[in-house]
Amino acid sequence: MEKILFVYNPKAGKAQIRSKLADILDVFAKAGYEITICPTQKRGDAVKLVAGRKDQYDLIVCSGGDGTLDEVVTGMIKSGFRTPIGYIPAGSTNDFGGSLALPKNMVKAARVIVDGRNFPCDIGAFNRDVFVYIAAFGLFTDVSYETGQDMKNLLGHMAYLLEGMKRLPAVRSYSMKVSWEDQVIEDEFMFGMVTNSVSVGGFKRITGKNVKLDDGVFEVTLIKKPKNPIELNNIMVSLLNRDIDTDAMYCFRTSRVTFESPEKVAWTRDGEYGGSHTLVEIENRQKEILIRTALPEARAGK
Repeated sequence: MEKILFVYNPKAGKAQIRSKLADILDVFAKAGYEITICPTQKRGDAVKLVAGRKDQYDLIVCSGGDGTLDEVVTGMIKSGFRTPIGYIPAGSTNDFGGSLALPKNMVKAARVIVDGRNFPCDIGAFNRDVFVYIAAFGLFTDVSYETGQDMKNLLGHMAYLLEGMKRLPAVRSYSMKVSWEDQVIEDEFMFGMVTNSVSVGGFKRITGKNVKLDDGVFEVTLIKKPKNPIELNNIMVSLLNRDIDTDAMYCFRTSRVTFESPEKVAWTRDGEYGGSHTLVEIENRQKEILIRTALPEARAGK
């Protein structure tokens, strides 16, 4: 009998896992799995559970937001051995679950885990840490980890927007040197993100077109400091429409990028606080993890 380690965040999203848990477990049981259930109690629990597991599980399943998935992947890397990951999205936005075309219905997502195939997916190395689909700094990036769980549960990704709008009058910028391949730029940026996802904050196409999750490169977007509120508004509209204004932003793809700044800049990794740094080195680890999906291939961007 194959074994599943099922790690879930009981507070993620609208805590809907509570009403779906029995049905999810029934899917796994009928598929012939022996299940070990581990609800998390606080941040970091999923990392410890997965990193400290014995090499006896055939599948690691997690349910929660993208932050829970990030912890499971981090634990997987720390463990030194790889086990396929099944993901049942249950957060407020679930950007990465959408990129994998996983069903929003949690029971259907569980069926994908037992019936789907293993998809080799890229992840990112962030200094000594890892991330699954996004590392970012600047405007809005502190919103996800400062917005309360109750507000996230009630409003979904609108909570991020409402919280972010409060910050618009006090938009700040960061002086940075950004290096990739044979390119170097130095400028004042109000926002930057390195992504491997179709959507960010619930908005599709914001990371670019024809995004692939296994191509060994990230999509990088850097937005320059706006000169006035009107320019800021135009930048936000351009970003949401993916109408690239080269005078206001840089957009490129790369497998490795370095950020240097004279002062510490706060970063977020997969929606959680990633620390403050003066030097950030990001590298794509191509096809580093296996994630269950129903897709024959990653058709991200379509």
